[in-house]
Amino acid sequence: MDVIVDLFSNFWVALLGKILLVALMIPLVGMVIGFAEMKLSAKMQNRVGPYFAGGRWGWAQLIADGVKFFQKEDLIPADADRPVFKTAPIWVLVGTVALFVVIPFGPDLIFRDLSVGIFYALAISSISTIGVLMAGWSSANKYSLMGGLRAAGQLIAYELPLVLAVVGSVILAGTMSMTGIVEAQIEAGYPYIVVQFVGFGIFMVAALAELTRIPFDMPIAESELVMGYLTEYSGFRFLFFFLAEFANMFTLSAIAVTLFLGGYWLPGLSETQLAYLGPIILIAKVFVLVFAMIWFRWTFPRFREDQLQTLAWKWLIPLALANILVTATLKVVL
Repeated sequence: MDVIVDLFSNFWVALLGKILLVALMIPLVGMVIGFAEMKLSAKMQNRVGPYFAGGRWGWAQLIADGVKFFQKEDLIPADADRPVFKTAPIWVLVGTVALFVVIPFGPDLIFRDLSVGIFYALAISSISTIGVLMAGWSSANKYSLMGGLRAAGQLIAYELPLVLAVVGSVILAGTMSMTGIVEAQIEAGYPYIVVQFVGFGIFMVAALAELTRIPFDMPIAESELVMGYLTEYSGFRFLFFFLAEFANMFTLSAIAVTLFLGGYWLPGLSETQLAYLGPIILIAKVFVLVFAMIWFRWTFPRFREDQLQTLAWKWLIPLALANILVTATLKVVL
């Protein structure tokens, strides 16, 4: 009986520890990426960027912004669907938190190694878009509604290439476990981007569209829709949307790193070394992709709606299907 009690206690202690760790990682990742975006965009546009809060580098600007948002009044439109309006930011954040569960940070450092890990990750990534739809529909604002409808069209168009892009790596690895895919790359001796560069490119483009970032920011499009589905939000609910966006940049980049760039693996390192350096290696690779996302945002103009749909249906989906066909054929033949 004592052994059973100990096991039960250890399980709940471990579960609570994982929950607290994820709860700390979300705002930390959001602040780091948010700060990087402000400084990099300022550098790209020959601006100074934040430099008051936190001294010369402005490192405390995101903390100051967070305090400011929590101090602001939580306004809700009189005609809004109040329960849906209030819960929409929570749904966006829940989808982000759930993605951290299956990301392998090291050989034995993962919250939960599911046998269908990549299937779970792709399914959960859609939850945040549902939150966007809820926000647009419930705001009782025509601009918010148009932003929500654009988000729906964008979700349908780019969810398919996002899913199809990962199939090549799954075929090569022979498993849908995220840890298993990394281990398959270690066994092969090369990251899958060497043979799945088409799938990697499709995944990153589709990930940008899922994040609704420029050049795929049609659901917001501030020059057309004020702030789209965010128009009626203020205070901490507004903050939740941006926190989720920055955290999703990390999680989608981590999935791309796991599937195509070897995850926590680096050639030449032993298993013991990977146990210590794995998280650092993974995070370093992730921030390379995050930098690319920031770079894209401040380099390219926004697509028109017809261009956005054409890219998905006429180019990305056929390319992804062709990549699957070629990968499966070579897997059988070789």
